[in-house]
Amino acid sequence: MATGPDTAALRQVIQDQLKLSRRLKDRVAELEARTHAPVAVVGTAMRLPGGIDTPDAYRDFLYAADPDTRAVGPIPEDRTGLRSVYHPERGKEGHSYVDRAGFLDDIASFDAAFFGISQREAETMDPQQRLLLEVAWEALERGGIAARRQDRLPIGVFVGVMASEYGRRFVHDGDYSRIDPYHSTGSGHCFVAGRISYALGLSGPATSVDTACSSSLVAIHQAVRALRGGECDYALAGGANLILGPDLMVSLCQGEALSPGGRSRSFLADADGYGRGEGVGMVALMRLDDALAQGHPVLAVVRGSAVNHDGASSGFTVPSGPAQQEVIRAALADARVAPGSVGYVEAHGTGTALGDPIEVGALDAVLGTGAGERTAPVALGSVKARIGHLEAAAGIAGVLKLVLMLGDGTVPAGAQPGDGRLNPLIPWDRIALTVPREAAPWADAPGDRTAGISAFGLSGTNAHAVLSSYAPAPAAPVDAPAHHPELLTLSAKDPRALAELSERVQEALTGLDAAGVASLSHTLRAGRVHFGHRLAVVGTDAAALADALAAGQPADGARSADRVVLTAGSDTAALEGALAELARHFPGLAGATGTDGTPAARLRAVLTLLGVKTTLATDNAAPGARITAGGQSLPLTGAGPEDAPRLLAEALAALYRGGAPLRLDHLGAPGAVFVDAPTYPFQRKRFWIEETAPEPVHAVPVPVAATRTAPLDRAEIGAYLTTELAAVLKADGALAPDVPFCEVGGDSFTAMLLTKSVEQQYGVELPTLDCPVEMPVADLLAHLSEQVCVAMGVDT
Repeated sequence: MATGPDTAALRQVIQDQLKLSRRLKDRVAELEARTHAPVAVVGTAMRLPGGIDTPDAYRDFLYAADPDTRAVGPIPEDRTGLRSVYHPERGKEGHSYVDRAGFLDDIASFDAAFFGISQREAETMDPQQRLLLEVAWEALERGGIAARRQDRLPIGVFVGVMASEYGRRFVHDGDYSRIDPYHSTGSGHCFVAGRISYALGLSGPATSVDTACSSSLVAIHQAVRALRGGECDYALAGGANLILGPDLMVSLCQGEALSPGGRSRSFLADADGYGRGEGVGMVALMRLDDALAQGHPVLAVVRGSAVNHDGASSGFTVPSGPAQQEVIRAALADARVAPGSVGYVEAHGTGTALGDPIEVGALDAVLGTGAGERTAPVALGSVKARIGHLEAAAGIAGVLKLVLMLGDGTVPAGAQPGDGRLNPLIPWDRIALTVPREAAPWADAPGDRTAGISAFGLSGTNAHAVLSSYAPAPAAPVDAPAHHPELLTLSAKDPRALAELSERVQEALTGLDAAGVASLSHTLRAGRVHFGHRLAVVGTDAAALADALAAGQPADGARSADRVVLTAGSDTAALEGALAELARHFPGLAGATGTDGTPAARLRAVLTLLGVKTTLATDNAAPGARITAGGQSLPLTGAGPEDAPRLLAEALAALYRGGAPLRLDHLGAPGAVFVDAPTYPFQRKRFWIEETAPEPVHAVPVPVAATRTAPLDRAEIGAYLTTELAAVLKADGALAPDVPFCEVGGDSFTAMLLTKSVEQQYGVELPTLDCPVEMPVADLLAHLSEQVCVAMGVDT
């Protein structure tokens, strides 16, 4: 006999399916959110032209009272090769016509001992590696990330690097005797990121990136992807660029890519090529949620980024406007940011007559007029105009600038008052972009301040990133206990470094309120790696701590601190009171002070949490509790429970000075967070291999034909171009007429060299020839012949 459906069972199936559907939707939303998760910039570090080596110094430079402040200067005395190839005449074979750039003050000095590197190896290492080690360490310290080698923290390292010119000075005239086993690790690009991970004991991915001028912004893009994908919990991303040899300088000058004055005139009418610059920079990154949960500073937020390539453009080294539009749109989509909310763009802005109009056109198509209604035009700037084009480090120099701007809410001048008019090839009156002539507050915009940054590589690889400011929600009032004792710890690998660090911290303490003292002390305890030379003091305010530091190193370090005995008395009420006070002053200890177990066991749990391994002993005659280490007795309880926080801090100070491997992360006062505190004072020595000057270049004179006055016919010009194009390309024979120009190696450089040949042959001045690279060789030659005939007034 047939029966009807089981209604209750069917209802249960439907309910189960609905629950499963909701779980799947929640999971999809979770994965989608992770794919676009914002990434916090928690620390920065830099070495930039003009002696800029701290965020404050960079800020002062960007907003300098003198609007014409720049960091471009002559070639340093110790760059022998660069000086030897300089000649003011443009186009002179084997020479550079540039004798100015944005140079760093000192690239030879390095604290090799701090990083455990022998002097022999340090001398062989490319200075880029040395400087990157320093800025990596400083970025982590400013972010409150203690990278102890033994911890193998999951920190990824992503470094943009392009040139590696230091190693060439180890070989001269075929003599390889100065090359030793350190030469390869000191010079190879692959070792740049790996060196940092090895020296700091990091376990995340380590990748060196070379996409030419977009390298460091591509490195940041890769770091963001790695954090979102869970490959690492922290990331270091940045880049380096040093001008150490003549090869690239000569090549760029032969291609007339550089400004004779050594300065990038971004967006200006007299833009005549880019000015080179040196620099090293790094940002420490974390997923935003993690940074907030752990109390790390959030200086800015990377909302999204994208990378693409020009593809088959009008020339291998010629920028592509459509590709730039694509990468900007992709970065906005990744950031989930509307184009109209972007108020500022740190442009690539090399200062070339060709590149600037293409870039501005692409920006306007996406962020300007292409974004629809805007409350204010997008402000443009490029730090290249002030410090030079840092090539592989250009992107990180711009990001470091944006981090300061977003935090300050101020846009610096994009062009200086004395710079003259803007590039007339850009229709400034018809676009929604502007180049500010003076510093001004960020234009009003809803929500957080949002900015973009572009970097375009000579390789054709483009990158764009979207950053925003971060305004934390108002913090709940913190009921900080009065007369809270702070333990302030300092350490170094060198006594002189410890003394110097103490002086810096004393200065940093000046004028701090209780909250500032708590955060500074917390940062120095929990956000630093602790070394052998140590100083620890206890005080209840900034003045007391500064005075204690100025008094010098106390001589009461508890030696042999690895054998610590905790002795507890029978007065459980006194111990319960002490534990309650410890939990009130140090919320991070609350889990250990709890209620589970005897008071003595819980006090032991507190010490274990702080890295103090103890043996528990009982003394019924003792009034309270104490620890004994290295023959020194350190009380943990006093006349009343209110003494316990101070006594614990003083006991920990003695253990710390004695070398105990403490873990003081949980000792923060209520509301304490990581802040920017004085970083390690490196004790540098000079490591430098002098460069052997190359023999003077004697160019073979090329006879220049006299200016032709008689009319030429089209056939003669065409025949000359055919022969000369093959010579310029160094072709083995005649070029196949039906093959595209790009397939025989033709590009914009070929056109420039061909232009020079025509000028030399016929005694005329021509603009750079227009060479469509996809055109077959025969059609191209006919096209070029037409251009030359027109320029020379020959009847075609």
